[in-house]
Amino acid sequence: MNYIISVDCGTTASKICLFNEDGVVIGSSTQEYQLLTPSALEVEIGADTLWTAFKTGVSEVLTQTKVNPKDITALGISAQGETLIPIDKNGAPLRNAISWMDNRAQEEAEILDKAFDDGTSYRITGQVKIVPTWPASKIFWLKRHEPKTFEKAFKYLLTEDYLIYKMTGQFVCEGSLICSTAYWNIIAEIWWDEMLAYLGVSQDQLPEVRFSGEAVGEIEASAASELGLSQRTVVSMGALDQVAGAIGVGNIKPGMFSENTGAALAICAPVREPVFDPQRKMPIHYFGIPHTYMAHTFTTGGMVLRWYRDNFCQQEMNVASLTDLSGYYLLDHEAERIQPGCEGLVMLPHLQGAMAPEADPKAKGVFYGFTLRHTKGHFVRAIMEAVACIVRRNIDVLKDLKIEVKEIRALGGGARSRLWNQIKADLIHIPLVTTKVQEEAACLGAAILAGKAVGAFKSVDEACGRMISMKERFEPNTANFKAYDEAYQRYVKLYDSLKGMFAEEPSTS
Repeated sequence: MNYIISVDCGTTASKICLFNEDGVVIGSSTQEYQLLTPSALEVEIGADTLWTAFKTGVSEVLTQTKVNPKDITALGISAQGETLIPIDKNGAPLRNAISWMDNRAQEEAEILDKAFDDGTSYRITGQVKIVPTWPASKIFWLKRHEPKTFEKAFKYLLTEDYLIYKMTGQFVCEGSLICSTAYWNIIAEIWWDEMLAYLGVSQDQLPEVRFSGEAVGEIEASAASELGLSQRTVVSMGALDQVAGAIGVGNIKPGMFSENTGAALAICAPVREPVFDPQRKMPIHYFGIPHTYMAHTFTTGGMVLRWYRDNFCQQEMNVASLTDLSGYYLLDHEAERIQPGCEGLVMLPHLQGAMAPEADPKAKGVFYGFTLRHTKGHFVRAIMEAVACIVRRNIDVLKDLKIEVKEIRALGGGARSRLWNQIKADLIHIPLVTTKVQEEAACLGAAILAGKAVGAFKSVDEACGRMISMKERFEPNTANFKAYDEAYQRYVKLYDSLKGMFAEEPSTS
């Protein structure tokens, strides 16, 4: 029996999973780590912390499963985007990695956005606006505020690139991760020279661009010893975590759409050709299959329900601690007794601003329309309906761009809630499907790419057919359409009515 191991290197934890070639999870390990926040705008993590978490997770999986490392033929990577790691000539990080959540480069982002404000940046990178998150802004910040680091930087890597370098000694990257750097041309599939020149960075300081699902090479002896893996294990080019998650639920063709309700809400819709939004609301990203693209964005998602649970649901949390039931299960039970539309209660779930299609960093969270009649269950369901409204708003934008959505694939922690899945299907009027591997979907997507890389499968399509199993299908209930359409219109009208007020408020970033 051959096995594939993969890692999903996330913001606050790495998950390592071992799969067989049928897509069954044989063993898994989650390694959490702490982010460093030197100031309100700064978010960092040690690159060695990411490597240590990976090593520890692999060790735990091997101990747990007793699988012979020689039987692990391939290794795949799913990685967080935009986290920047500058290294020196010896491959040592010059400083902590600057997390994708870091917002220190606000002034730099504004300068870059103005320098390329004629739409050039969008047409080349697919990103609607240059923001502090993008590595281009971070590198520009280093140039202006940490000139010694900037001068010593031999290579600028992202998290996937760094892990691959640690294992193989090669400097390589792939399109789905670098398309949001703001210095890669997603159409020509080459580095954007004009942006690099503006930043003062050469192509030699960047990795070689390869394709997702392409073999990089075997693990070097020293790394294999650290990891406890065989040197014969082949490392594969992976993908951005949201791309890997989409692949892990079989969302690989036009007409399909995936929504990942985790801490954030991410949406992905594959397209064969890049589709640029004239109103510049919807970003276009490079996908994990060569020469294909996806409409992709994210915003506040499941963290809204978590915020509500942690601050207002101590009773449910106490019950959960004394039973085998989760706090979310208990909240589901309260919400399912409430009628669609929550008797007029509407929520805007923008606790950290709004991404597409609003693109409003100053948007705030709002509960509107509650009366003495409304209960905790109403508020819980209003949050669920609000997240479903975000998904519908983005699908409406896709429809305007002639991007058809026939089926939704759900993944992430939110997909465990049957109630939430049904709410989304009803409110959006589109069938929603869950798969047996949900919270490990990004790991499975990375494993699918790795399996293709070593020839276990002829294509990603074939690998998906073999490794992905459907769990449940939620058909839209037409009896709820009227109530949900009215709720959706209230949601849209509420935001439109308040966006002027949001603009007047100081930013909370």
